[in-house]
Amino acid sequence: MLGELRLEAAKAAPTTLEARQIALLDELATAEARRAKTSDALAEAEHERAEADRALRAAEAAASEAREVRASLSAHSEAAVQRLSEVSANIREAARMEPEELARKLSDEAVAIPADGAGAEAHLFNLERQREAIGPVNLRAEDEATELSTRVETMALERADLTGAIARLRQGIDELNHEGRERLTAAFGVINEHFKTLFETLFQGGQAELRLVESDDPLEAGLEIYACPPGKRMASMSLMSGGEQALTAAALIFAVFLAQPSPICVLDEVDAPLDDANVDRFCNLLDEMCRRTETRFIVITHNPVTMARTDRLFGVTMAERGVSQLVSVDLRQAEAMAAQ
Repeated sequence: MLGELRLEAAKAAPTTLEARQIALLDELATAEARRAKTSDALAEAEHERAEADRALRAAEAAASEAREVRASLSAHSEAAVQRLSEVSANIREAARMEPEELARKLSDEAVAIPADGAGAEAHLFNLERQREAIGPVNLRAEDEATELSTRVETMALERADLTGAIARLRQGIDELNHEGRERLTAAFGVINEHFKTLFETLFQGGQAELRLVESDDPLEAGLEIYACPPGKRMASMSLMSGGEQALTAAALIFAVFLAQPSPICVLDEVDAPLDDANVDRFCNLLDEMCRRTETRFIVITHNPVTMARTDRLFGVTMAERGVSQLVSVDLRQAEAMAAQ
């Protein structure tokens, strides 16, 4: 019995499944239709959203343009107000009356102005031509003329002061130049004579002189030394040997000291280019200068002949490595002690 029931159920299963399949297919078709309808609704909503976005952008652009227009109009309004204020001020300054009063005056005078456009334009052109014929009117001309007159008087006084100062300055310069030429000429003559004498003493003969060259004005002339030791002809100092140049330079230095002695004179390696005979001459001249002047001569030298002719020697010795010591020897006292 149970088997028959199962057999009947198995026979009825295909029909049941088919019915169920048909029901599912119907539900699927219904769902597909709903899905298509929903897709259409979604597409329409997307389209509406896109349209809304475009409308929003257009509205924002319009709002931005409106803000720009408003800002421009506001700037024009402010400029117009400022221009109106300037025009009103110009009217008050030029016409000496308020703009409203000028407008009433022009209204009263407008009776003679032609009413038609061509006549009004011709009248306006005539007025403009009359205004141009008058030329610009400077209301401050009198004040400016007074100011300029005052400035001209002040500048004239200043010019007179400057002219006087320039004249006095030029006079002072001329006096200084005149005095300078006289003093320079006198000093040059004295130094030249001393130079000649000292040169002959150093070289035991010969001739030497100082010459002003390149200009007749002593203040602008250059100095050239001409000398001729014994047995040579007169020539420029630059053509002499090193030793001769050193002795000639020493003669010039000592000639300057004889003309204007100085308390101290430092001679640094002056005897370096000299031989022993010329060193002895140099030392003799140095002794003579010490007797004739009160100048203290400090001679920096490595020549033993010169060191032997000095009154006092100063040197630096290194008794111990790295330790320097100043040594002083009084040669005159040493000679006196040796003589005893």
